[in-house]
Amino acid sequence: MAESFETVSSHSKQASTTRISWLELGLHSYIKILIIGVLFWWTFRYEIERIVFKWISDPSWSHGFLIPFFSLYFINQRKKEILTLRSRPNYVGLFFLLCCLVFYILNMSIPSLRATYIRQVLMVTTLGTIVFFLCGWQMVQYTWLAVFFLIFAIPLPQGYYIRLTMPMRKLAAVIATALLNLVGGLEASVSGVIIDVFYKGKHMEPALNVAEACSGMRLLMAFLALGVAMAYLHYRPIWQRMVLLASTIPIAIFCNIVRVTVTGFIHVFIDPKYAQGFYHDILGMGMLVLAFGLYYFIAWFMSNLFVEPKVISEEDVIVRKSP
Repeated sequence: MAESFETVSSHSKQASTTRISWLELGLHSYIKILIIGVLFWWTFRYEIERIVFKWISDPSWSHGFLIPFFSLYFINQRKKEILTLRSRPNYVGLFFLLCCLVFYILNMSIPSLRATYIRQVLMVTTLGTIVFFLCGWQMVQYTWLAVFFLIFAIPLPQGYYIRLTMPMRKLAAVIATALLNLVGGLEASVSGVIIDVFYKGKHMEPALNVAEACSGMRLLMAFLALGVAMAYLHYRPIWQRMVLLASTIPIAIFCNIVRVTVTGFIHVFIDPKYAQGFYHDILGMGMLVLAFGLYYFIAWFMSNLFVEPKVISEEDVIVRKSP
């Protein structure tokens, strides 16, 4: 009988290794995490309350409830590296931590420096410096995305939010007006974000108003956050990840233009009541489905157009030896 020797493939080795659990941290580590968590909450409790209130009261930022769960998922994806890492304090991290805390105190104390958004960003930055100080630079390399991703949960200042949404509202109104004018017997004109429609010589009341909810900012912020998550989770070359991430902005803008245009046609040809309220929100959810469809089409296109050569390692080769 021939004697056979087979090397175990890399996939078989991974399957045979002992599964790593977060329970390996031990009670002592969890007590330290709890203490640090309580101190962090006490220090930034006012900022945390403001952020959560904004999530609850403003639908544009309701996606903020999901962001911390994505961060925890990113950490869980690096569970093996984190649990096997021999972490040690880095006192450069302590320096940056003290800088963040001093700047936070100054921002709270000096009226000319007060800015809620800066304090909320400092809260996330402080969390990163805590990881750097207590666990070292290698831990930062495994957790930086989970910490950075929390920025997407922080609402933009209202002034900046309005300045960002206004150009998007005007763009959607102009393009929707041009598309409505392609229909025979229909005449539309736009003034800022207000679209006046005349159909068969009759002025449609009320006029179409591309409100803040129709600016596309809600879709853009939520989709940009999810785009970062998907670009990280899907293994592909770095340039493809960058293309996918960059595509989230034009996709969100395009979907919002589609939403405003469809709303206009519903307003004219069906009934104005179906262009607002509950029906308007349902249409917005449909645009999220369209956005994901376009995103996955781009991902599928790049995966099939550019095929990366498969690297065959020695561990994947089966060697048979005969007498």
